[in-house]
Amino acid sequence: MQLVYEDEHLVVLNKPGGVLSVPGRGLDKQDCVLTRLHTTHPTAMVVHRLDMATSGLMVFGLHSDSQRALSMLFEARQVHKQYMAWVNGLLPLAEDWQTIDLPLMADWPNRPLQKVDAEGKPSVTQWRCLKHDLQLNASLLALQPLTGRSHQLRVHLQAIGHPILGDGLYAPHLHSPHGLMLHASELGFPHPFTQVPMQWQSTQPWPL
Repeated sequence: MQLVYEDEHLVVLNKPGGVLSVPGRGLDKQDCVLTRLHTTHPTAMVVHRLDMATSGLMVFGLHSDSQRALSMLFEARQVHKQYMAWVNGLLPLAEDWQTIDLPLMADWPNRPLQKVDAEGKPSVTQWRCLKHDLQLNASLLALQPLTGRSHQLRVHLQAIGHPILGDGLYAPHLHSPHGLMLHASELGFPHPFTQVPMQWQSTQPWPL
């Protein structure tokens, strides 16, 4: 777990894949990013989460006013988030962003899975194909979720026929030695107390 930035109000760090963002239910699910962060920053508070299998950038507030202000930035969609993902199949290389606009809701009989459903909440993802790996029959995508639904990127990409490599929930047949190949690569927002624009980048963790 790599510390990327800190001041008296907030901390930004790089979450490894395979680690929970916050404690789960049961004694075996107490190890998580927040618990580890508390060993050095005991006042750290959760602002947003990444799926256990997802790696990349996360921000934590260091006091209640900071947590509240950061949460409001997320709610107001003033936070820039970009992800990198390797997906199955070869999508067209392009400079322009493409849009997936499909409503999502919980797949209750199969929780924690989510599904596309006309009665679900509006969910929008933008994507752009950056390069191909012909040997893997895979494409590297830049992804920008314009909404923040659970498993949004994973379900949207599955829905268009290009699931993320290593996604044990939505494409269990697509094995990957690197686990889920989804990484939160960019995070940016105006500092909640100084309003100075802040942005961080994190390199994808896979040797591709």
